[in-house]
Amino acid sequence: MSSCPKCGAKLTPGAHTCPACGSSVIFTHVPHPHIAQRKHQAPVKRADMHPHENAIQRFNTFLAMQVTGAVGTMWCAYLFAILAFISFPEAVRGGTATLIGWIAQTFLQLVLLSIIIVGQKVDGAASDKRALDTYNDAEAVLHEAMQIQEHLAAQDKVLTDLVVELRRTRQA
Repeated sequence: MSSCPKCGAKLTPGAHTCPACGSSVIFTHVPHPHIAQRKHQAPVKRADMHPHENAIQRFNTFLAMQVTGAVGTMWCAYLFAILAFISFPEAVRGGTATLIGWIAQTFLQLVLLSIIIVGQKVDGAASDKRALDTYNDAEAVLHEAMQIQEHLAAQDKVLTDLVVELRRTRQA
């Protein structure tokens, strides 16, 4: 909310004269409603997006996160590769069709699953960091804009005082 540059009284949005001293006001700052809301709200985290409606949804989310955390490691990928290679000699003896099936169904699906999850976790962490950095940048820009607003209000006061002094000088 803006204040009168002459007397400091609070001004209603869109006011052109001060209700306290009657001086002319050239600008009334009206802050965006989102500014007040941001002060009470932190940036959204991935955990905030999990379903919380009932116990079953919470359990399913918990279980999925635990399995994803366990399978989404390079150690799990190595374990899956060892497991897949156990059946490799049998796939080679089975011929070309069996070998292609082993590569597609056993090795690629089993091993690449873990590697893809690891990559997605890294991408997700980077995305979360970028989102937090963007949030912090927006906070900084908002702070700077408020500082500019205060600076302009101080200049308005000085200019108003100068106009009043100039009028007094002319009348004298």
